[in-house]
Amino acid sequence: MNRTMITAVNTLNQLQQQVELVSNNIANSSTTGYKRREASFADLIAQQLNNQPNTAAEVGRTSAFGIRQSVGARLSQTAMIAAQGPLKSTERQLDIAFTKENQYLKVRAQDGSIQFTRDGELGFQLNGNGEYILTTKEGNPVLTEDNQSITVPAKVEQWTMIQPGLFEARLANGQQMNFRLGVISLNNPQFMEQKGNSLIGIPADLEGAVNPDIIYTELNGARSNEISMQSGALELSNVDIGKEMTDLMTAQRSMQFQSRTVTLADQMMGLVNGIR
Repeated sequence: MNRTMITAVNTLNQLQQQVELVSNNIANSSTTGYKRREASFADLIAQQLNNQPNTAAEVGRTSAFGIRQSVGARLSQTAMIAAQGPLKSTERQLDIAFTKENQYLKVRAQDGSIQFTRDGELGFQLNGNGEYILTTKEGNPVLTEDNQSITVPAKVEQWTMIQPGLFEARLANGQQMNFRLGVISLNNPQFMEQKGNSLIGIPADLEGAVNPDIIYTELNGARSNEISMQSGALELSNVDIGKEMTDLMTAQRSMQFQSRTVTLADQMMGLVNGIR
């Protein structure tokens, strides 16, 4: 296999990953609170061939000296785009939407770990103890700023936001309870990985190896005033279908080009081998 084929095959593999990333964005275009991801590419190891021993003789040359040959491109980063998504009014008491970028609810995942979401479509579910627990629509318990589940002993008749992050629940038995939701502000969104649907979390290989304070800040105590959310609304995905389709077409055209390169390289090798 010659260098042309190696370069094309390496690039094809990376372009396929970009197509999968764009497809994932499109599939989650209607997922509440989802943040799109964007791919960026970089050259693999390149070889510099200095074929102009006498550069002074290159009068009027405007291009760089030498020949730079790479072995393809690689997907260097898949960055999460944290731009605010559009808001949709629902007039439902339990729906909330963040109005500031990089703020997330803390929830308990099925594996027991703490993960984060901007999906504010919440509801109360009856658990095995006869209590009602506040969860996301996927069933993940919403946590307080002390990482405790929000449970009430009776059915909630009214759920009111007193101030951003602080809610009052009026129960069917006449009891009133206040809860402060656990909210974080991401300092470095690129540390996070997708955990499914609109959930994000710290990668397993980084847990314990990186100080969480570098990745996010807990918005509790005096910092709870920084929480910005709206009740009775949901934040939609920030995926732009038009842009995603354009990126998909561009990636497909690039894959066609690389496939054609492999075909041409194979034909050239056939011609060389057919010379007698």
